[in-house]
Amino acid sequence: MTIQPLAPIWPPHGVTISCGPLSLESVKDEDLPELDALIRAGIHPAGQMPFVVPWTNGTPDEVSRRFMQYHWSIRGSMTPTAWTFETVIRLDGRIVGCQGLSTSNFPETRTGETGSWIGQEFQARGLGTLARQTMCAFAFDYLGATRITSTSFADNPASLTVSRKIGYRDAGSMDRLTDSGRMTVQQFLTLDPSDFVRPIEPVVVNGSESFRSMLEIL
Repeated sequence: MTIQPLAPIWPPHGVTISCGPLSLESVKDEDLPELDALIRAGIHPAGQMPFVVPWTNGTPDEVSRRFMQYHWSIRGSMTPTAWTFETVIRLDGRIVGCQGLSTSNFPETRTGETGSWIGQEFQARGLGTLARQTMCAFAFDYLGATRITSTSFADNPASLTVSRKIGYRDAGSMDRLTDSGRMTVQQFLTLDPSDFVRPIEPVVVNGSESFRSMLEIL
């Protein structure tokens, strides 16, 4: 019996996006234990919640199970109509966080939304900026995106700093009662190709053709 490699059957697993020492690759089951260790070591200070969906709330085991269920569910629901492409961020081969791109009706809208997190041990080193730049370059140059959006709470200055450093422009805000029960301001941002501040080193992509074909991106 011949065992077929997984990437030809599931093209997202065949995508590699690299820029200098950093690379983005589709989250695979074998990555989950290392990602879980990062989460348990901490992503943000206790008492703060930078995420619109407060997925880090709960006991360590609850958070771990919820995290794994999320990744299994987004793979299972990935269609040309709506999809989320979640990648591990690797620095010289070591996983340091996750970078995602989500969209609905992408062949028509050509718009996606970025989202990410970095383990606390690796924060304040410019990795979040480089990971976002790398994903945006992939979306613009290899998927044909014409706009990328992001959202952040006003009391999450690190995320807003990354967005504005890359060229995102403010696109309005709204008062928001979060799922964790606090009032804050949700800031919306948008990035056009002409405003995009690219990384210094080139972005190299492999496997994008099969990815585009699976998701009917012409």
